[in-house]
Amino acid sequence: MKAVRVHEFGGADKLQYDEDAPEPQIGPTEVLVRVRACALNHLDIWVRMGQRGQTEMEMPHVLGCDISGEVAAVGGAVQGIQTGQKIVVNPGISCGRCAACLAGNDNMCLGYNIIGQKQNGGYAQFVRAPATNIVPMPAKLSFEEAASVPLVFLTAWHMLVGRARVQAGEDVLVQAAGSGVGIAAIQIAKLFGARVITTASTDDKLKKAKALGADEVINYTTQDFAQEVKRITGKKGAEVVIEHVGGEVFEKSIRSLATNGRLVTCGATAGFSPAVDLRYVYSKHLNVLGSYMGSKSELLQLLKFFDSGRLKPVVHAVYPLKDARKAHEAMEDRANFGKLVLQAP
Repeated sequence: MKAVRVHEFGGADKLQYDEDAPEPQIGPTEVLVRVRACALNHLDIWVRMGQRGQTEMEMPHVLGCDISGEVAAVGGAVQGIQTGQKIVVNPGISCGRCAACLAGNDNMCLGYNIIGQKQNGGYAQFVRAPATNIVPMPAKLSFEEAASVPLVFLTAWHMLVGRARVQAGEDVLVQAAGSGVGIAAIQIAKLFGARVITTASTDDKLKKAKALGADEVINYTTQDFAQEVKRITGKKGAEVVIEHVGGEVFEKSIRSLATNGRLVTCGATAGFSPAVDLRYVYSKHLNVLGSYMGSKSELLQLLKFFDSGRLKPVVHAVYPLKDARKAHEAMEDRANFGKLVLQAP
């Protein structure tokens, strides 16, 4: 099969288009998926470069965790899944047997893994996945749109609904409006009746964020977003901050919170060692919450809103699989608003 593989860690030039990669072999409880589209995530960059502990896989390795496609074959023990069915793949893999999994908190499984991280992913014509990770594709979405949903919308949903318990009427600050998590968080916060304040680096991105439903926008290259949040909220601050940037942004996000506010973080693309003045934390009764992916049941819950049109994926650009290097370079340039997607041949 055709696949883009990493034979050694490094830059985007290490992505190699191979036309004779071996096709995955499935077990009795697995499904073989004919990949139609695979969206990029920053996780792909970290795995490609061997950063942040992302080195536990066999080489050559296939990246890609956000996958849509069709069922090509099913294992002998699989029931309820038909060949030819259009599906998306839940990227989170768990054991299914531990207390966390059985309680519906599979994203807290000690053996939790993400497709494309240690196991080969979707930068290929075929990928194997556990049958429990196969989800019907929303009928109104194209393959490219569907591939743009699982990781970022599940992450944002768990942050806002599972961790922050967002309430109608609250002020929610969403960092990095043009990112996948940012685009998802803006829409989900509005779905629950919050007022959304968001940040971005260009006026064009802010205009697009407004079109998604953001109420107030801040250009962080020309404005101090912490001061702007205080101005917009009448010095109160935001009840919730959705943060996935890290570094200085994390520190200023803490200062943007209202008393009893909740900051939820799911990443640190700009640095994972922020300087935080703890006086803000204890004197204002602040809550700093970590969040990692989300559960299988949460993905099923949020996909219903794509069928109704109340949530919408945003695709910035689509590349043929062989141009994965160009797509990675575009993601590293951070010029995109929405997801970058690879289209399998």
